[in-house]
Amino acid sequence: MHELEPFYNWKDLYEAAKDRRSPFYGAEPDFSQINNSVYNYVLHPEWDYFGSGTLYLKVLFADYDEHFAIIEFIGEWNDCIDNDIMFLKRDVIDKMIKQGIHNFILVGENVLIYHASDDCYYEEWYEDIADEGGWIAAVNFTPHVEADMRQARLHHYINFNELLSDVQWRKLKPKALYALVDNLIMKALM
Repeated sequence: MHELEPFYNWKDLYEAAKDRRSPFYGAEPDFSQINNSVYNYVLHPEWDYFGSGTLYLKVLFADYDEHFAIIEFIGEWNDCIDNDIMFLKRDVIDKMIKQGIHNFILVGENVLIYHASDDCYYEEWYEDIADEGGWIAAVNFTPHVEADMRQARLHHYINFNELLSDVQWRKLKPKALYALVDNLIMKALM
């Protein structure tokens, strides 16, 4: 897992560590020490810690004028034991919402497993952005993780569908990905 880096092809367009409005402003990876791991698997130092011991992320892009962010995840999403959603909501999402972000693209192809708890933080997240016409989209989560999230009733708050599960997002620029995901969500609502 130490070789799995966050997607880096958009670094010329955006870096959370250089964005004063980002929750990760000033965060610099330490390549001399490896601090992040999931169980006994070391992670690449570019993944950002947000309070979970098993789930890490990277804000790949944020556009405050268009009100969207793209966040990539790696690890085990564990709401049951580690309450990952609480840390994500309080320490990342709430701060982004305060900066005007209300559309969230969550890239989950490196999420290994999902353990559910209650859906209160997801419901709160949805309610926080609903008045602005906001949405949360799950892109490229593996079928078993998506199934576990659906079983936990997260589809009431997060958009999942077959088209979102197979988006070739790395081939697109951030604004093109946002437009594609927005279009897929609108089609699903019709």
